[in-house]
Amino acid sequence: MSLGTQNEKEWHALPLRQKSITLHPSRQKLTLKGESKTLPDNATLKEAGVVDGSEVTVKDLGPQIGWRTVFLIEYAGPLLIHPLIYHFPNLFYGGPVQHSVLQKYVYAAVMLHFFKRELETLFVHRFSHGTMPFRNVFKNSAHYHILSGLLLAYSVYSPTYAANSPYIRGTIRENPTFLWSCLAVWLFAELSNLHTHITLRNLRPAGSTKRAIPHGYGFSLVSCPNYFFETLGWTVIAVMTGSYAAWIFWVAGTYQMAVWAIKKHKNYKKEFGKDYPANRKAMFPFIL
Repeated sequence: MSLGTQNEKEWHALPLRQKSITLHPSRQKLTLKGESKTLPDNATLKEAGVVDGSEVTVKDLGPQIGWRTVFLIEYAGPLLIHPLIYHFPNLFYGGPVQHSVLQKYVYAAVMLHFFKRELETLFVHRFSHGTMPFRNVFKNSAHYHILSGLLLAYSVYSPTYAANSPYIRGTIRENPTFLWSCLAVWLFAELSNLHTHITLRNLRPAGSTKRAIPHGYGFSLVSCPNYFFETLGWTVIAVMTGSYAAWIFWVAGTYQMAVWAIKKHKNYKKEFGKDYPANRKAMFPFIL
């Protein structure tokens, strides 16, 4: 066996007992030499593909933080930023803002969305990995704190969207039928997203990393309907407002979820082979 340090330097055939090393399991990445795929945590050497003569590299990933904690931090950003900008316009726009019905609806939708995400993190999601490198919390949080937090809130709650703004008055954006139709689609997307998250939770018993083929609502057409419904919900916000900030967040989020969906889809097909439904797409029905 060979062991790699953080800079990938390898110590060939060096037994661990001959070196005073403290290895924390949560921060070690084990791979077979020449491969990038991490070996599974709860598997025998045979199941992991380690045979006689195999060389395993151990890489220290640095300080770790729990996935659940990271999610809570990510979603807390918009939950703090949106009320601050919405309720204290004098601090950000230099004067009061008479909020339009559109602004009130968007504010409610955004707050409910991220409150739902926090509750899902606490009571629904089961994570296949316990921790991630601590440095990732800043990168992951930036997506939510900046794009769906500061950028979206500053744009949508500005005087441009106020009740007396020409951008709103006399346009479809103050039409009750348009607004309620949008909210109906948004609510459908949010509830559907929650439903698929519960389905995924029920596939994995508590305390295990077991994987199975998901079936049921949403999964007949795509491998990752949770991402599809998430995208649909943010499409509604972007269409309702027409805000550049909403569309920027939509593009960034949809692209990232599509990347994840394609990867998960390929992993499902590789792991389950012919048992996996051949007609499923990754994220968008009949398209991708």
